Amino acid sequence: MPKRILVIGAGIAGLATANALQQRGHDVTVIEERTDTSSGAGISIWPNALAALDDIGLGDAVRAAGGRITAGALRWHDGTWLRHPSPQRLVKALGEPLVVIHRNALTSVLASALGQGTLRYGVCARSVVATADGVQVGVSDPGTGDTDMRADAVVGADGTHSIVARHLNGPLDNHYVGYTAWRGVANCTIDPDFAGEVLGPAIEFGHVPLGADSTYWFATERASEGRRAPRGELEYLKDKFGAWAEPIPTVLAATEPGRVLHNDLYDRDPARQWSRGRIVAVGDAAHPMRPHLGQGGCQGLEDAAILASFVDGTDDLAAAFSRFTAFRRPRVRWLVRESKMIGQIVNLPPLLSAAASRATVLGPEALVTRHLAAVAARSAFKPPTERDVQPV
Repeated sequence: MPKRILVIGAGIAGLATANALQQRGHDVTVIEERTDTSSGAGISIWPNALAALDDIGLGDAVRAAGGRITAGALRWHDGTWLRHPSPQRLVKALGEPLVVIHRNALTSVLASALGQGTLRYGVCARSVVATADGVQVGVSDPGTGDTDMRADAVVGADGTHSIVARHLNGPLDNHYVGYTAWRGVANCTIDPDFAGEVLGPAIEFGHVPLGADSTYWFATERASEGRRAPRGELEYLKDKFGAWAEPIPTVLAATEPGRVLHNDLYDRDPARQWSRGRIVAVGDAAHPMRPHLGQGGCQGLEDAAILASFVDGTDDLAAAFSRFTAFRRPRVRWLVRESKMIGQIVNLPPLLSAAASRATVLGPEALVTRHLAAVAARSAFKPPTERDVQPV
């Protein structure tokens, strides 16, 4: 029987979840507090997430909107190769190339696939209350003022500051991790063979082709919380990376200051509960992770496809949400831990960071590739079997 499901949050996880549920016949509404959801950054969609998008029916649309990447270079800041796997080895291990896409292009694909009237911007969720026959959400809507929305179930896809996750868990604090991050898009192309990351002592820079005429890049560095560059973030980065190997100086020179995003990085207290009754959290609301594996958005896409599989064919949404949580926790838990560990190693004090980063060359290529496949290959996305979705 179709259910009325309210999704809070129109980011990647929320839009994908809404699509997956709507395609199974449910009456879905998505509310989003922001009215401007454009973003100047890019995102890597690894093959595990492409497999999840295929399950939802949107994989080809995302592939068509982004660029395909087959390299996974790792270099030292002077240009020395630390790892340089062949494209054939990488694609064979992952099942297909990864896709790099503008975030706003990805959300546009996801939003445009929803039924007309599904998505409502400028609506802020203020409270979540479980009722005898569903869930009541207090919202602020510029058109109607403060009001209540009722649904059979609520999916919280409202990010690290999630009101849903805090309803389920109580206070969840954020803790600065000791380093900061920049992201941007440059109006230039790079040799696809260099797609990947470049490391230095307690600092890193990554760059990948983004479509036919631009490059997505990111950087992290140990820094005090809240530090800002007096002459602007882009000028700071040009000074910091000016002597690094190409194409980094060229990429920064081709970046407009307005396309640079700068954010300190935080760990949030773990959510002990992802669901209770007919309320469930997905994506960053349930399991935020540091960016070093490129799996934050990808795991939100996995959540979307898998949650819909558990909801499909049952009237007991509380049980479906509980089984979804039990099924997803083991995979996501170790990805959160590994993302954190990589960030801690790269951003150790400079001498220790340099030694640890350069030591990566010692690991056998086959072992590294096999581990990457466990994280991000198409085969790493494992939808539930019929036995998984049945009541115990």
